[in-house]
Amino acid sequence: MFWDFHIKYIRANFASTRMLAPSGDAQVSESAYTVDSPQRLTTGKSYEESALTSSVVETRINRNSPDYEINTRRMIDLVAEIKNQEIEIQQGGGEKAIEAQHKKGRLTARERIAKLIDPHTPFFELGIYAAHEMYQEWGGAPAAGTVTGLARICGRLVMIVANDATVKAGAFFPLTAKKVIRAQNISIDNHIPTIYLVDSAGVFLPLQEDVFPDTDDFGRVFRNNAVMSAMGIPQITAIMGMCVAGGAYLPVMCDHILMTDGSGLFLAGPALVQAAIGQKVSAEELGGAKMHAEISGTVDFREPDDDSCLQRIRALVDKMGHPPTARFDYKDSDNPAYPPEEIYGIFSSDPARQYDMREVIARIVDSSKFEEYRAESGKTLVCGYARIGGWAVGIVANNKKHVPTIDAATGEKRIEFGGVIYTESAEKAARFIMDCNQNLVPLIFLHDVNGFMVGKEAEWSGIIRAGAKMVNAVSNSVVPKIAVICGGSFGAGHYAMCGKAYDPRFIFAWPTARYAVMSGDSAAATLVEIKIKQLEREGKKLSDADKKELKESIRATYEHQTDPRYAAARLWVDAIIDPAQTREALIWALEAAALNPEFKEFKTGVLQT
Repeated sequence: MFWDFHIKYIRANFASTRMLAPSGDAQVSESAYTVDSPQRLTTGKSYEESALTSSVVETRINRNSPDYEINTRRMIDLVAEIKNQEIEIQQGGGEKAIEAQHKKGRLTARERIAKLIDPHTPFFELGIYAAHEMYQEWGGAPAAGTVTGLARICGRLVMIVANDATVKAGAFFPLTAKKVIRAQNISIDNHIPTIYLVDSAGVFLPLQEDVFPDTDDFGRVFRNNAVMSAMGIPQITAIMGMCVAGGAYLPVMCDHILMTDGSGLFLAGPALVQAAIGQKVSAEELGGAKMHAEISGTVDFREPDDDSCLQRIRALVDKMGHPPTARFDYKDSDNPAYPPEEIYGIFSSDPARQYDMREVIARIVDSSKFEEYRAESGKTLVCGYARIGGWAVGIVANNKKHVPTIDAATGEKRIEFGGVIYTESAEKAARFIMDCNQNLVPLIFLHDVNGFMVGKEAEWSGIIRAGAKMVNAVSNSVVPKIAVICGGSFGAGHYAMCGKAYDPRFIFAWPTARYAVMSGDSAAATLVEIKIKQLEREGKKLSDADKKELKESIRATYEHQTDPRYAAARLWVDAIIDPAQTREALIWALEAAALNPEFKEFKTGVLQT
């Protein structure tokens, strides 16, 4: 992950301001959206009125408000917690395992990556939380025993997949295979050159039944190698340790194979060979670098050590041809007009509080310019065009501000609740998504959604039909889609906002992300009611204390499962990102997507109109 110094900056900044007592109001006060800087002029217009006259989002936040400070403090604590956990995960198998790797004359996976990528450039790590809190009966598997992410080598964007030999000798757990496959799928979708740094003992045998046979298991890795090669996606493999059994196919199915002295490449190691056919042979004679360079002719480059091998990879990447340019638009990039750290104070993960997503967007997009689409309709979803890092994008974002509106059928005034998708919101989003596909504009989805509106009025308005139209447009979209789960992402709202099942090129989450079929409180209330009725049918009756204890137990379990780390452990999200670095994460994703200029024909099939 690429974390910056801004956490210290925020802490120092707040240390110098007076501390305010928390507000007892359940809603964000209007003072939280009063401009407190002479550089940020306000016209007194609504966001919708401002959108009619200017592309620049006019901020209305008040950095001295109690709500802003409460939000900031909570986000800082969450970001710091995530960062500290990531540092622990980066230790892999621990100090003794790292020392053992060094005694073999080998670098660790992260040391290799640091030497491989361009100096003073970041490594955008993906899947660091893979297998988090899993496989505890086997001592755990930090980061699933492999490191994946995006980086630059000789100025070129590449995907790196590196086995971490400090974690069970780099053996493949079930999540290891899935993590490597996810990295390959990102490379396939975006045509990213891929570098494999192999140092693995092969399948983790106690769990072989969950690693070996299925479409998202070990064998899919080699299938993807073949598919990527056929697609012309460059692949380079460096064998920098053990590469045995089925895993031996990975390097041989890539474009270039490098191997360091002291490494081993064989279908069966010396012990298995002796057991199978009674032949005694040393590891070096059986499958060492010298043998594969001189006799079998399997490796293209034999290198004496890790350092020379990494330099050779850089030399090969430097000679690669250049792919066709992306078909979506790019201009020189401009920074947002407002500091990205202000997202900390703007965003509220409290479901009872409001905030305006346009304020978040203004701190992500170039020059804080946002061309809002149908600003006066379907206001619980914000849609519009902008640029991020110079790339043209369309943004679909849930808005958590309650908005007054007029019922189209009755003409009566009513309030639409922020974070809920109504019929007119879904209709607007579906049309906007189709427009972006028509004009080859990548789509960014910012989630904070409770779901679709329910009730008689919603059903009469055709909410199912409108929601189906939005889901259809998302499902058949051919432009790159990138999702960021900022807050809640519940139920069918998660699907309509391009959840994992809808093939986003990348899906990120903030530390405040929560997603499941419904919120923890709603799930607890529903499940408790079901349990009570079940017990009543059996002639039993729960006391109020029993009901409360049952509800708290269910809610605690549900809350744990909706934590973004739980999702990241299972690869439902690619990375948990610092909200203040959302722009940087999106730029990485957009630059990766730009490597693939190919688009299928956009078709939606039947739409229920």
